[in-house]
Amino acid sequence: MDYKIDAIDKRIIQLLQQDGKMKIKEVAHALKMTTTPIFDRIKRLEKEGFIEGYSTIVNKAKLGFNLVAFCTVSLESHHKEYLNQFVKDVENIPEVAECYHIAGMFDYLLKIYVKDMVDYQNFITQKLASLPNIGRVQSSFVMTEVKNNYVLPI
Repeated sequence: MDYKIDAIDKRIIQLLQQDGKMKIKEVAHALKMTTTPIFDRIKRLEKEGFIEGYSTIVNKAKLGFNLVAFCTVSLESHHKEYLNQFVKDVENIPEVAECYHIAGMFDYLLKIYVKDMVDYQNFITQKLASLPNIGRVQSSFVMTEVKNNYVLPI
């Protein structure tokens, strides 16, 4: 049976999306509730998969990752085993932050974090091009990050 979330659950998720380190006591205070039902709701939201985990958002530039690129990839063959192998290979490349199987002119969209253009060239020539079944690759580079929001509009 699928668990249905209510307005309180949605508000809890909103608060935790804004601050994953928010204490249960703070969430309870914001919702004018006691801590026990808030704790129980959070645990249920985690168990049911609405909350998949918690992470830390880091400053890319302070860590030296000054270039963000989007890379679209077409595969030569679309047999299931080739698609699965591409996904498995991409999961093992640390520069790939995100990978999406997409519809349209390309098969995959990759979001890449690297230090500079030399690192990106190395990523393309030494890592991506070494994968089997790569057909066509096209790159776009982020000049200015206008919005980067991890919060879902619930």
